[in-house]
Amino acid sequence: MKKISNIPLFKAFRSTNYALYFTGRSVSQFGTWMQRTAVIWVIYTITHSAFWIGATIFAEQFPSFLLSMAGGVAADRYDKFRVIKITQVLSMIQATLLAALVVSNHMVVWAILVLSVILGIINAFDIPARQSLIHQVITDEADLPNALSLTTAMASLAQLLGPALAGIVLNAFGASVCFLLNAASFGAVIVSVLLMTKLPAHVQKASGKKVGAQLTEGITYLRDTPRIGLLIIMLAIVSLLVLPYNTVLPVFARDIFKGNASTFGYITSFVGAGAVLGTIFIGTRKPGANLRVLLLIATFIMAFGLIGFSQSRSFPLAMAFCVLAGFGTMAQFTVCNIVVQSESAPYIRGRVIGIMLMALVGIMPIGSVMVGAISERIGAPATVLSQGIIAIVIAIACARTLAKTPPIAGKPVVANEAEEVIAENLA
Repeated sequence: MKKISNIPLFKAFRSTNYALYFTGRSVSQFGTWMQRTAVIWVIYTITHSAFWIGATIFAEQFPSFLLSMAGGVAADRYDKFRVIKITQVLSMIQATLLAALVVSNHMVVWAILVLSVILGIINAFDIPARQSLIHQVITDEADLPNALSLTTAMASLAQLLGPALAGIVLNAFGASVCFLLNAASFGAVIVSVLLMTKLPAHVQKASGKKVGAQLTEGITYLRDTPRIGLLIIMLAIVSLLVLPYNTVLPVFARDIFKGNASTFGYITSFVGAGAVLGTIFIGTRKPGANLRVLLLIATFIMAFGLIGFSQSRSFPLAMAFCVLAGFGTMAQFTVCNIVVQSESAPYIRGRVIGIMLMALVGIMPIGSVMVGAISERIGAPATVLSQGIIAIVIAIACARTLAKTPPIAGKPVVANEAEEVIAENLA
């Protein structure tokens, strides 16, 4: 790693603990995207229903709506390394049970929903702890922006390649292999944490406040900091009404484009390709650029991509619009995450991340159920078309307020700060 760290692009690898963290998370992210793709395809194969796809996404992600703030409190109060070890073991068990369902030929919807709920509960505590951990595994604070950029890049790469790999494995070996590979990938995270040395000692924060009071403090902080709070409100509205377009992607793969699991994997991967480009776009912005203006631009690009995808019947053209949709989506949420991470006070950052996760992956499953039900009434193309139009309306409604909110003077915003959570939960 020392030779690699001499390259400016990988200078964060000078921190051995970060290099271990990066390696473990990279393996795990590919497994996560393979399992996510396989679960959605299995549900659609069983039910042929967009509603049940939405219900499955709801089952996995709604626990984040209920518990992500508590997960943020846990990240602030407890040893993050211990929290991560526990969540990885539990995630490994969950993936293994999914594989057992397939191998034993007991692929019933209710069992998959129950296991999805369990995974959602685990993630509500895992993600805030993991996001905050990056700050502790970097030896030199000057390497932090590079570390965060590398983490985000790998998350986007996993989103790009994981679904395509899942489609190939699904066709060749079946869903059980996808689930077993994901279970094994959690072992990489556990090993990487166990190999870390000179870890900072955990200091129990004796604030004297109960968990409920700390949660309330996080909400009050956002109320009193409208430059962040209003951004999270917009994030929540988009997550409810627009982001659940992924719910109907299997319908496009099988019914519109007459494809199979590989087709679904390709669609998701092209969205991931756009996400990678969105990350690069925000990461290479000029110093002093108004991130909130970039947020508006990204929202319009996402809307145009969705509208074009909904009306395309040529698969190559549809994939081009998928890239635009992924680009706009990732750029939009990357901006939100940069602002939240860089402008929130350090003492409350974990709770603010938890609230942001609630807006991103907590409210979105409610929208997934809505979108699935609406799609069965008006069709998948009309549903995605409507979501694109709604995105335009949201951007126009927020344009004046966002454009008039300048960056904090004298406090540069670090690019790509802790954006892994966005890429990890995009689909």
